Amino acid sequence: MMRRWRGSIVLFACGVVVGGAMLASGAVTGGVVLFLLCSVGAAVLSPRAFPPSVTDAQARNATATDGRPIVYWRPGCPFCMRLRASLGRHATRAHWVDIWADPAGAASVREATGGDETVPTVVFQGQPHVNPNPQLVREMLQRA
Repeated sequence: MMRRWRGSIVLFACGVVVGGAMLASGAVTGGVVLFLLCSVGAAVLSPRAFPPSVTDAQARNATATDGRPIVYWRPGCPFCMRLRASLGRHATRAHWVDIWADPAGAASVREATGGDETVPTVVFQGQPHVNPNPQLVREMLQRA
């Protein structure tokens, strides 16, 4: 669980320490700006920025009935953040599986990618797509 939050915690702590040091040295504006940037970055990197994750088994069962794609992701992945941001409010239409929280999800990704844990990996209608173009995923969501 802690592994999922590590990037956010480190970024926030750096903002507190360095921003606090800048404030103490008299660089008030710089310290506040740095702290705010680190805080926003920590929020974007956090697992909370993504739709709620389900297990691999739950996602497979649900997609068998509703036909929606499964997005395998992990916190801190810049490509996952790009995909999530580009999908906007439509991201909740997909089933999101955090591979750091679900070992079966990580195994599914390794199976789809030939042994690597490359994310985002999107499975739609049984076909895996490794780091797909966000436009392709939007089309998948429209078809589902």
